[in-house]
Amino acid sequence: MDAWLRAALDYVRDWLEFQVQVSQQPGCIIAIAHRGDIIAEHAFGHANLDTGEKLTPRHRFRVASHTKAFTAAGIMRLRERKRLRLDDPVGQYVSKLHPDVAACTIAQMLSHTAGLIRDGGNSGQFTDSRSYLAPEELLAELALPPAIDPNTRFKYSNHGYGLLGLVIESIVGEPYSAWIRREIMEPAGLRETVPDITLLAKAAPFARGHSRLAPLGRRVVIPGDNPTHAIMPAAGIVATAADTARFFAQLAPHAKNSVLSAASRREMTRRHWRVPQEVEEAYYGLALASGTTAGFDWFGHGGGFQGYISRTSVIPARELAITVLTNSVDGWAPGWVNGVKFILQAFATHGAPSRRTRDWTGRWWTLWGAIDLLPFNERVMIASPYLINPFMDAAQIEVTGRDSGRISEAAGFASHGEAVRRVREKSGAVSEIWLGGTRVRPERVVSAEMERNYPKGRTRRKGA
Repeated sequence: MDAWLRAALDYVRDWLEFQVQVSQQPGCIIAIAHRGDIIAEHAFGHANLDTGEKLTPRHRFRVASHTKAFTAAGIMRLRERKRLRLDDPVGQYVSKLHPDVAACTIAQMLSHTAGLIRDGGNSGQFTDSRSYLAPEELLAELALPPAIDPNTRFKYSNHGYGLLGLVIESIVGEPYSAWIRREIMEPAGLRETVPDITLLAKAAPFARGHSRLAPLGRRVVIPGDNPTHAIMPAAGIVATAADTARFFAQLAPHAKNSVLSAASRREMTRRHWRVPQEVEEAYYGLALASGTTAGFDWFGHGGGFQGYISRTSVIPARELAITVLTNSVDGWAPGWVNGVKFILQAFATHGAPSRRTRDWTGRWWTLWGAIDLLPFNERVMIASPYLINPFMDAAQIEVTGRDSGRISEAAGFASHGEAVRRVREKSGAVSEIWLGGTRVRPERVVSAEMERNYPKGRTRRKGA
């Protein structure tokens, strides 16, 4: 492993733990794969706030729409075996469809361009007010015409992937769950993944979902144990972060090990359609979104299930796959995956710490909060662990001596050009640092000072 990557992973762990704490999220798991192998895996917070159960990397989550990539891999595997073509109309395999639905192609289903309704006339399955659709209920809704004309724009549809599950079952002559497990999950080496909650072993640790703090002023536990029935091929999978990252890493076109051919993977990751109205410019291929963040081209997918938000990004140029799982409906997984990219990009650009800078490190505090000193090759960044991009407007320190330096780069309203010095105790440990006129100290010291200066229940009078 490159030295810059090892240094980046250390900070990813510290930054994400801090993010979970200050955001008051119930829990979060991150897994990072490099060249297909898991190189980092961390869990923070709780699997269940009611019981106080601590979260571990072995806890399974509802990874929701990550499932679509598994279903697409199943379709591509059948295509490689010449059992279907992507331009086949789905009506060739499934009956009782509206004629306009039947005429839509498998490729249109995969790329969400068939124009189908997203979740039916009542999407209460995502708010725990109804069950997920049974096959006959799905077919009844697909007997209605599409919502818009096919092949006119990207329009997401869980119903479309439910229909792809029926296509697979029609071809292979067995349940989707059994076939996808044997033909995709097991060959990919996924031992902590099942197609639906009904197939999860009772002994397997399972993280419960949680609501927002509003409207009750507290989070309630959402069981997350809903069977997904006919929507299983769109949203059913239960998995660990490690297995999710491991699988998505195998979808990179240049991955050495994969259940699919390189040609199939290139077709899945290719940018077929632009996704309208995204904050970041994004595209969609066959069950895989893609874009560019922090200078990295990526592909991957997200997931939203009642009580859970998840996100995976693969960076092919660096042979990295990042999965973040959160167990609340307001989970920060999308932003945290992007934050990891910003951290990776900073270390890849500036390099690992040198002998001169490597001990200029740590989290330091003032009344205003925390800053992180992050040493790179020949500079030290003053980063903000509160930000999704901790290096946004980050000042830089040029180290000039063992305990001296200067702020060589800073924003216009910051302390550009001012001196930096470290103060040591008799033991030799650094006890405080002066960044220009700002003194930063360890958390325990600042916490104790705040307790003294601002005792609970006492308000200073003006002029005191």
